[in-house]
Amino acid sequence: MSKPRSRNREFQHGNDAGRGRAEPTGRNARATLRGRAEPTGGNARATLRGRAGSTGRNARAALRALRPAQWLKNGIVAAAFFFAWRDPSQQEHVRGVWPVACVALAVFCFCCVSSAVYQLNDVRDVEADRVHPVKRLRPLAAGEISVAVAAALAAGLLALAAAAAVFLPGAFAWVAGAYVVMQVLYTFALKRVAYVDVFVIAFGFVLRAVAGAAAVSVRISPWLLLCTFLLALFLALCKRRHEKVLLEDDGEGGGSRGRSPSREEGDGSRGRSPARGEGGAPPLHRAALAGYDRLQLDVQIAITAGATVVCYAIYTLAPETVQRFGTDRLGLTVPFVLFGIFRYLTLVYQHEGGGRPEKVMLTDRTLIVTVIGYALTVLAIFLELGVRN
Repeated sequence: MSKPRSRNREFQHGNDAGRGRAEPTGRNARATLRGRAEPTGGNARATLRGRAGSTGRNARAALRALRPAQWLKNGIVAAAFFFAWRDPSQQEHVRGVWPVACVALAVFCFCCVSSAVYQLNDVRDVEADRVHPVKRLRPLAAGEISVAVAAALAAGLLALAAAAAVFLPGAFAWVAGAYVVMQVLYTFALKRVAYVDVFVIAFGFVLRAVAGAAAVSVRISPWLLLCTFLLALFLALCKRRHEKVLLEDDGEGGGSRGRSPSREEGDGSRGRSPARGEGGAPPLHRAALAGYDRLQLDVQIAITAGATVVCYAIYTLAPETVQRFGTDRLGLTVPFVLFGIFRYLTLVYQHEGGGRPEKVMLTDRTLIVTVIGYALTVLAIFLELGVRN
């Protein structure tokens, strides 16, 4: 009989031991759950922060893909409004809040359209851009955004521009539409044809100026349009010369002449080049460069530079201009234009600039001071006329 009691004691002892183990196990379980919950909460917050950071990076990459620095070019859209402001025959079209809003809306439309075209261009040349020493840093080529995102950005920007154009005169929509068609043709074909590419770029600036005039229903002087065309052509030829120098320094164009330009200044080129990389890799330079000669470019740059200054001087002193503005003092602005051309040529030939005109104009202090001096002189002339009248 002693053995069953012994078994009972062992059984009871086992139950007590089991209960003793159960209580700590419960506390451990709750502590474990709390311990697991805390890291899980921390991981969740870290995950949210990671997602927020990733979203921020994607947004910044998308913004860089729009190339906001290039929006500076769309300032020419406001040129017609600015000059019509002091034209007595057209002042009624530019006075008040609505004309100012129309000009701002027109500039906004062209910013959207130009950025949309850049997306199409990047999608078209993504493989070539990935092996380019400079363009590989673009968001699409670097893999920071996908082709689908770039295409969606292009579609969204075009839709946004179309929606904004509804509030502007119909003539503006026609001009903006012509600009889009021309830029699409440029992206997929025309940029590979020498000289056609730079003329398309120059005509793009003319269409911007015409669109600005259409936005507020004012006339724009043919001389001013010619000056716009020649200046844009001058800048485009300087850019091609810069790229030709890069091509020669890479040994793809028959040897280098002159100093090697900095890769940081080189905007590189969009498109394909007859020169291929190693192992059939995509080319590093645009196809149109094969049709350019460096010495010919030097002559053409000199011609367009001189023609730009002469045409602007004629515009400021033409009888039509003097009659419209009631003064011949706009001729006082000619030295600023001449000095600006000289300064840009210095940057192109002595500092291997010209690869990115918008960067040069935003960073070169001499050019910035020249532009400010030009603007202040024109403003002073117009204000003096207002006081006199």
